[in-house]
Amino acid sequence: MIAADHPDRRSARLLVVEADGSIRNLPRAALAALFGPADLIVANDAATLPASLAGIRTATGQPVEIRLAGWVSAADPTRFAAIAFGAGDYRMRTEDRPSPPALSPGDCLQLGPLKAVVERVLDHPRLVELRFTGDPQALLAGIARHGRPIQYAHVPEPLALWDVWTAIAAEPVSFEPPSAGFALDWHTLANWRQRGAGFMTLTHAAGISSTGDPVLDQRLPFDEPYHIPDTTAAAVFRAKSQGRRIIAIGTTVVRALEAAAKPDGGVHAGMGLASGRIGRETRLSVVDAILTGVHQPGESHFELLRAFAGDTQLDRISATLDRNGYRAHEFGDSMLLERWRPALPRESDRARSALSISA
Repeated sequence: MIAADHPDRRSARLLVVEADGSIRNLPRAALAALFGPADLIVANDAATLPASLAGIRTATGQPVEIRLAGWVSAADPTRFAAIAFGAGDYRMRTEDRPSPPALSPGDCLQLGPLKAVVERVLDHPRLVELRFTGDPQALLAGIARHGRPIQYAHVPEPLALWDVWTAIAAEPVSFEPPSAGFALDWHTLANWRQRGAGFMTLTHAAGISSTGDPVLDQRLPFDEPYHIPDTTAAAVFRAKSQGRRIIAIGTTVVRALEAAAKPDGGVHAGMGLASGRIGRETRLSVVDAILTGVHQPGESHFELLRAFAGDTQLDRISATLDRNGYRAHEFGDSMLLERWRPALPRESDRARSALSISA
């Protein structure tokens, strides 16, 4: 599959997979006409931190790169889970990066203006818990000055922070961009509003997408905190009560809404932690369709799609993506996948499905 190697939102494409299995190829700009009064769209408004920090192990001067991967505790903003690498940078494939210096509890790292102490080395040499010293506000300022967006070798040019922020980015809590949101722009949002579609947001701290180690990658996604506003929770409950569909913009929104699901079809408002994995055995109770990127089998994002469609359908989708040259990764094309319902009632084909383009 082709890797998208730079931000390019104008020429992006969209594969639409409806609940009956039908597939259409569209320009991604067609999103503006795809939803109406039967839909509530929920997006992740998290902004992306410059979470890659280069530095040294203080005791030896050995180079190290720290990629922040999650907060250890919501109550302490100075403590993080992180992935550590040795010499090199994003220009080297993540899976080819050397291991970090042998780290032990108590080791000090100098990461630009920031000092961090290794609190624990977990059960993998790349996976550590860090505590940054000093004032939390100074920590955020230091990350902003010294950090870079986490980046992978398929994107050759260095990324600026604005390259990894979506149009609706608000609070900077994500470690990598909630990249499905790159499909959104103000024209699309305005069109949805004119067409009567609902649009709400939540904030989910999207984690890293690759550690460079296949064994460690099997644990992805890590636990991720989220916040669902009262207004969003109320809108979800109304939509479910009225038989409207919930469209999640990205896998992070699926994780947050399903983690917060209530028996009455609504979701709990407030803070929560999305833990565990969504996959083939997951029974979705909130989300009806997902707008996501182009993912490949074996990736954690692809595994989540198994909650929406069976293996035969996903194989057919993957073949269509390959055959039509769709681009993968965070700056790639998009796919709109409605939850598989093999025996849909006709009801005039459900008014040709609310995923159809209206005149």
